[in-house]
Amino acid sequence: MTGGEPRTDARQVLGLLSRGEMAIEGRLPWSSNATFLVAVRPPARRSGSAGAASPPGRDEDAGAPMLAIYKPSTGERPLWDFPRGLWKREVAAYELDAYLGWGLVPPTVARPDGPLGGGSLQYCVDASLEEHYFTLLDKPSHHDDLRRVAAFDLVTNNADRKGGHYLLDRDGHIWAIDHGLCFHVDPKLRTVCWDFAGLPVPRALLADLVPLSRGKVPPALHKLLSSEEIGALAARTGDVCAHGRYPEPKTDYPYPWPLL
Repeated sequence: MTGGEPRTDARQVLGLLSRGEMAIEGRLPWSSNATFLVAVRPPARRSGSAGAASPPGRDEDAGAPMLAIYKPSTGERPLWDFPRGLWKREVAAYELDAYLGWGLVPPTVARPDGPLGGGSLQYCVDASLEEHYFTLLDKPSHHDDLRRVAAFDLVTNNADRKGGHYLLDRDGHIWAIDHGLCFHVDPKLRTVCWDFAGLPVPRALLADLVPLSRGKVPPALHKLLSSEEIGALAARTGDVCAHGRYPEPKTDYPYPWPLL
């Protein structure tokens, strides 16, 4: 089985995530909501007459499956401040990241036909389990990537950026995962990353955010978020562009729990 960074064209990865056959391998025990590791294989090809399946052992697309993370809506714990369907926010985070071109969120799609019901399906990153935000922060070579994640969390209003949500893959690329608690209309930023507070947001990141601040959002977000959430997203992005600095903490406890 293969995890790790996407090794082929992103469109091929998204295509397999969207249409592949899913088989649950196990549940991730440390997740607050039911989260599953699944193996995704290409759908079996048909041959001969219409509707006739290929004989066993003759599937031309057979091979090692791709690993992915499946978050079904049925496994979500009810929250007082977020509506059900947190998986939609996982997909929205990927769509926004792809729109910005920042390469932070692993390819993620909606799967209404999941084995446990509708939910999100995200490419599984083959990450170093010893690395997390606090170890990455010790290495200045990672700071540009950490600033990018911090800017992404500002505009998405991430209420749960734990240290373990930063993944370092085998090629040294940093990914950001777990975006179910994002895009709320009320200020809810909770993150382990306050180390850049008061510092300027890099100009290149601000330039990428300008269209979003003017209300130009990815079309896919209109199917995943409410109109109020989309409006709040544009307004927050406008504030980031106007101030141009990472904010200072504004609440008594601006950290997630647990930290990792």
